[in-house]
Amino acid sequence: MPDFDLSVTICSWNTLEDTRACLASLERIRDEASFEVIVIDNHSRDGSPDMIEKEFPWVRLFRMDQNLGFTGGHNFALEHRKGAHAFLLNSDTVVHPGALRTLLDALDERPETGIIGPKLLNPDGSLQYSCRTFPNPVAALFRNTFLGRLFPKNRFTREYLMQDWDHQSERNVDWVSGAAFIVRDKVIETVGTLDPNYFMYCEDVDWCWRVNKAGWKVTYLPTSVITHAIGRSTDRVANKMILRFHVSMARFYRKNMLSEVTPLLRPLAYGFAVTALFARACLFFAKNGLDAVKRRLRR
Repeated sequence: MPDFDLSVTICSWNTLEDTRACLASLERIRDEASFEVIVIDNHSRDGSPDMIEKEFPWVRLFRMDQNLGFTGGHNFALEHRKGAHAFLLNSDTVVHPGALRTLLDALDERPETGIIGPKLLNPDGSLQYSCRTFPNPVAALFRNTFLGRLFPKNRFTREYLMQDWDHQSERNVDWVSGAAFIVRDKVIETVGTLDPNYFMYCEDVDWCWRVNKAGWKVTYLPTSVITHAIGRSTDRVANKMILRFHVSMARFYRKNMLSEVTPLLRPLAYGFAVTALFARACLFFAKNGLDAVKRRLRR
C-alpha cells in the first residue's frame, strides 16, 4: 500500500522565491489531503536547495548534480514517489485551498479519467488557457507571431486555445498544461511516464496524447484553482528555450501526428511542419535580438 494518496512532484531550477511561495501554499493545506511533496532541484545556483532544507524540512528534497530538465526531473520523482497518484506541479505556482482535495475527489469519481488539469490563473487573476486542442503547424504560425497580431481573431488560434468557450465548466479535452495536473496511478503503470526524449516542452502534450490513445479521458476541472506565473525559469535563457520548444514540437509532430497522414503525403506534410516551425523560431530570435538592441540604446 502507498504511504500517501498523492505525491506532489516539483522541479526547481533557480526559482528560489517562487519555490518558497509554492511550498508555503502547500504547507498551508497539509491537512487537506494525504500527500507528500517531492522537489527535484535541477542543480540550482541561487540557494534554492538550502532554503528548502531549512524552511520546509517536511519536503523530500533531491539535489541533482546536473539539470535533468522538466521530463527527467519529474520522471525521477515519479520513480521515487510514495503516493499512489501523482500531481505534477511547476515551482512558479501557488495552490489555492481546496485544489488538491477537489482533484483527488474528482479522480475517484471519474474512473474513466486518467489525467485532470485544474483551472490556471495568471498572477493578475485572469484566465490562463491551460487546456487546448492538439497542436498543428498552422496554429503555430499564428500563435504569438506577427500573423497573430495581424489577425487576432483567426480561427486557428481560437480553436487551439479553445477561446470560444469560457472555461467555467468541466470538459474533456485533448491536453492540459504540465504546469499542474494530476495523473492516476494506473495510467503511470500502463501508459508509462513522460517520454525522456523531451527535455522540456511538449512532454505534457505527448503524455496526454498517449493517455487518450490508451482509452483514458483527459479532463479540465475549473473547480480546482491554481495560480501560475509563466516562464520564471525559462525566461532566463530565452533563446535556448525557444530552440528547445520548436525542436520538441517537431518531435511531437513526427512521433504522433505524421502517422495519421496518408503515407504518400507524409514527406510533404513533415516538410511543411518543419518549415513552419523554423520560420516561427526565427521570428522569435529576431524579436529577442531587436529587443536587446533597444535595451542597449536606452542605456
